[in-house]
Amino acid sequence: MKVPAAAEGVQLVQPDDAAATIAAPPDDLVIHDVRTPAEFAEGHIEGAVMIDFYRDDFASELAKLDPEVPDVLYCRSGNRSGQTGSLMTALGFSAVDDVDGGIIVWQNAGLPLVTE
Repeated sequence: MKVPAAAEGVQLVQPDDAAATIAAPPDDLVIHDVRTPAEFAEGHIEGAVMIDFYRDDFASELAKLDPEVPDVLYCRSGNRSGQTGSLMTALGFSAVDDVDGGIIVWQNAGLPLVTE
């Protein structure tokens, strides 16, 4: 079940809901992982694109993205992705699903990760 987040345009979603969106994606869906390169290498959602939250140019990198493209967003526990979702909303993104609890809850739900 989707639960509206504090920021308009961002929906907190349970891992199973995010997995269903990823399995039958809308056109142009992008999966954004905002963890560090080391965290990403340990395991990530298949097809995810990493943008390190701690990069000095993180906000400017987000600003380069198309705000009309739907996104699934996650981090380790939900803190960084929550902050990122707020920033994305400020940048005009309107269709962002933020995985509630991050990759920790994703794994606890038994959902797959890849280490490519």
